[in-house]
Amino acid sequence: MMAKKREEEQKGSPQWMTTYSDMVTLLLTFFVALISMSTISPGKFQQVAVGLRIALSGRPPSVLMGGKSINEEPLITSKRGIYQELMRLSEEYKGKITVEERDEGTLIVLKDMVFFEPGSAKLTAEAKELLAKVGQIVIEHTTNVLEVYGYADDRPPLPNSIYVSNWHLSSARAASVVNFFLTELKEKRMIERAADIKLGRFNIDLFYNPDRFYPIGLGDREIKKKIQDLENQINVEKALLNEKFRNGEISQAEYELELRKLEEKYQQELDRLRREFRRIDILIKREKM
Repeated sequence: MMAKKREEEQKGSPQWMTTYSDMVTLLLTFFVALISMSTISPGKFQQVAVGLRIALSGRPPSVLMGGKSINEEPLITSKRGIYQELMRLSEEYKGKITVEERDEGTLIVLKDMVFFEPGSAKLTAEAKELLAKVGQIVIEHTTNVLEVYGYADDRPPLPNSIYVSNWHLSSARAASVVNFFLTELKEKRMIERAADIKLGRFNIDLFYNPDRFYPIGLGDREIKKKIQDLENQINVEKALLNEKFRNGEISQAEYELELRKLEEKYQQELDRLRREFRRIDILIKREKM
């Protein structure tokens, strides 16, 4: 009788399984909560989704396809030759070119150069030389959509300017870059690659298709945000200086000297910001044309 009762007690799962299942359930709930509070990177999520779709389709990417099987892959990893060429140009132009990978695509920033005449959208000769080298690499080795961003600094257009506002000026600057790509650079490349075009080895109309290019003006909003941050910083330092003067920690002469230094610091930083926004951004979008 006792053996039968002991056998009945042994039926079912052991008691430790109850504690173990509770722990697993709590861990699962914890990780689900973490994922729900996290921020998903659209670009990386898209890459993973495309990779899984191709893997599950039974047609894995092939080296012979030239990296075109996952067209959402970033430029930096999918087309190393382009990235290396841009880095070579960056060395040639002393850091005036930076390449940054973002969720929406690959951003090429051209900076620290006088790209336009003051208050104008007319490209300088120096700017055209750099744009021709960058454009030749980016345009002729991708078929992605290209967004070109133009900027203006905080100073308003002159009274006799044809541009009503900095929004108009920055938009005109972006359009000038696109127009340069589609006219002057295209004509130059037609001459240089005439033999390839004639033999059908280079379809220039495909790469220089106007549907690829989107000029976008960003106005003066970005620089104004940075100028506001700079003014706040200088005002805090001035307030601390005034406090020292009122408390007798510094003399009148020292106060005036430090005040002049702060004014000079503000002007130097303002000039630096204005130079920083003498720039052109080219975004190579992930999607194809």
